[in-house]
Amino acid sequence: MHHCELEELTDHINSRISKVKNLMHLRAIGNDPEKQKIFRKIAEEVSGMTKLLDQFEKCVADERDSLKQLEELNELVEEDLQNAVHMAENIPSHMPVPTSAVNEVLPVQNENEPPSKDQAKKSRKQIKEMEFITVHEFDTIPPYMKGRVTYDVLNSAVRSINKTVTEKYKILQQPLRTLNNTSRKLYDRFKENETGETRGHFFVVEADLRELAQVTVDKRFLNLLSMLRHCQRLKEMRGGGLTRYQLL
Repeated sequence: MHHCELEELTDHINSRISKVKNLMHLRAIGNDPEKQKIFRKIAEEVSGMTKLLDQFEKCVADERDSLKQLEELNELVEEDLQNAVHMAENIPSHMPVPTSAVNEVLPVQNENEPPSKDQAKKSRKQIKEMEFITVHEFDTIPPYMKGRVTYDVLNSAVRSINKTVTEKYKILQQPLRTLNNTSRKLYDRFKENETGETRGHFFVVEADLRELAQVTVDKRFLNLLSMLRHCQRLKEMRGGGLTRYQLL
């Protein structure tokens, strides 16, 4: 047997002897009533610590679940944010506007009595605008009527009508003495197109659309007007050889 192997064997035997001595010592202590009380107290403390450790492990597990839920919620929030950014960067050119969206102009004044500044401020009148068609409304239009017309094309017609109405009634509600020859001729024609039925309403005729918004009033555009009538944006009033399109 080599020297190193003999040392290892000696150390192993000494270690076992030491453990046996410790066991005998503990056994002797275990028979001591006073020491048994201490052991029981230690056992109670260990049991209490075990319960606390179990509670701690449960809390850790709960927090781990909460963290997982927060991570899932964070993914949803990021997805919603990306959708919101995409929507903000791709807003349709024709968004529905509130009914209150109107233009303010001065009211009609007596030709021989120029308006004062106070009168102009106190008696402003509003020009009505047609609301743009919503996607839901567009989807309710019958296919036979809609054909290949797109949502944007229909709202482009709304824009042209609003431009025509605004330009027309700005002229009608200005003092005559401030109008140039071209506007005065338009003013006279606008007045000739009015009837008792149109009193208090905003309307346009085909000539208004052509002159004020450069619209080509052909069969295609008339079909757009029919779709707007279906969506209850306007109604037709006929008489005197004219078709008047009144904003609702």
